[in-house]
Amino acid sequence: MARRLPRRFYARPAVDLAPDLLGKFLVAERRGRRVAGRIVEVEAYVGPEDLASHAARGLTPRTRVMFGPPGHAYVYLIYGRSFLFNVVCARRGFPAAVLVRALEPAEGVRRTTDGPGKLTAALGITLADNARDLVDGPLWIEERAPAAAVAVATTPRINVDYAGDWAAEPLRFVDAGSHWLSRRLPDAPRRRGPRHPPLAAG
Repeated sequence: MARRLPRRFYARPAVDLAPDLLGKFLVAERRGRRVAGRIVEVEAYVGPEDLASHAARGLTPRTRVMFGPPGHAYVYLIYGRSFLFNVVCARRGFPAAVLVRALEPAEGVRRTTDGPGKLTAALGITLADNARDLVDGPLWIEERAPAAAVAVATTPRINVDYAGDWAAEPLRFVDAGSHWLSRRLPDAPRRRGPRHPPLAAG
């Protein structure tokens, strides 16, 4: 059984929402075809004081969606080639979001999803999805029962060295039991053989 996450699920601080997104499923419906993956890695961007967040630059055309109501998508282009998907959270007027960094393929996925740009490519997420309502629309997050156990671990966020003291904050949350993380945990043993299990058919 699956249930879309309601608006109230997103209406809380990023640091509280982020670990609770682990184990949920990001789903996209494209031309009648569903594609989905289980969320296994996220990063919290907690507000305008967070120097790693786009919100630190204030309200701009790019960040406007972050100031909007919770439960919407914040999608942006990075390096001119990759789209990154974030979940807007907290309250209207306070810019906070959670970046989804990795998924485990679950339904209809034909590409790798162990990175923020890879997962958007696999699910067909583009700038057309920016500001999309995640509560009612063709892109959403759901919980499925029975839910698999999640072993939550935290690390500093990735590629935010420019953010001063914020670079060391443990705001990356991962399912430590997953082989689909964008970067393995420091104390995780190296796997032998292929990095990933076979992709889901679809």
